[in-house]
Amino acid sequence: MNSQRFIGVTLILVSATVFSSAGLFVKGVEANFWVIIFWRGISAAAFTTLYVMWRGKLRKEFRNMGWSGLAVAVIGASGTIAFIPSFKFTSIANVSLIYAAAPFIAAGISWWWMREKPTTVVLTASLAALFGVLVIVTGSIGQNNLFGDLLALWMTIAMAWYLCIYRRYPNTPAAGPAVLMSLLLVPVGWFFGDPLSAPVIEILVMCLFGLVFAVASVTLAEGAKRLPAAETALLSALETPLAPIWAFFLFSEIPVLFTLLGGSIILIAVVYSQWRVRPGNNRNL
Repeated sequence: MNSQRFIGVTLILVSATVFSSAGLFVKGVEANFWVIIFWRGISAAAFTTLYVMWRGKLRKEFRNMGWSGLAVAVIGASGTIAFIPSFKFTSIANVSLIYAAAPFIAAGISWWWMREKPTTVVLTASLAALFGVLVIVTGSIGQNNLFGDLLALWMTIAMAWYLCIYRRYPNTPAAGPAVLMSLLLVPVGWFFGDPLSAPVIEILVMCLFGLVFAVASVTLAEGAKRLPAAETALLSALETPLAPIWAFFLFSEIPVLFTLLGGSIILIAVVYSQWRVRPGNNRNL
């Protein structure tokens, strides 16, 4: 595994692990999703800007965004505005399992837009991940909230486009678009919600959510520049088995057997995809 690939894989795994905690922040406060969107947006923009200033790249990050950076910000904002309320209308497990469809959407977009054909390994692992999703869905039939699931689906489509843009235009900055994405949501959250009515302790939790989201967004964007879009989405699917685990420990949301089995299949698919691309394992690539 070359250095750039290793860095890309590591960044995506960090992002997936951090993103898997998102449902905990949303479920952990009484505030409605508009208020969460407002405070998360402000704090994420602030933390990311401070990070860029610390690195001395403030002007570079914002001046070099271009049309691709603006597209990332708008698409990312639309995905976030669906992602956060989805946890209020359906379970953490359902949101995470729907997101596991991202590799197939990303693969389709990258093939259509960039003629980037997924490798046999990624296709095989993706099919295995799809089977894992179907196993989880089987155990959730009759329990899903349709509106929450549709919001999660739009978030998944938006994230697939997000990854493909970074793959097509790898020189697009990561932090600048992330800041703009968060700032676009602030007036929306202010208009539809009542952010100042939230208790101080919940405001602090939502600001911490912003910090977590900032870390996840930047690491995802930087990792996506170094890997094919389908593989990036597949690695991000690690969020699927992790999110229900956090929900179990913090909220006692007990995943059903189908969720545990399907999540295990997805985890094995991701590990398999990475094992097969190690030096010396070049068959079927």
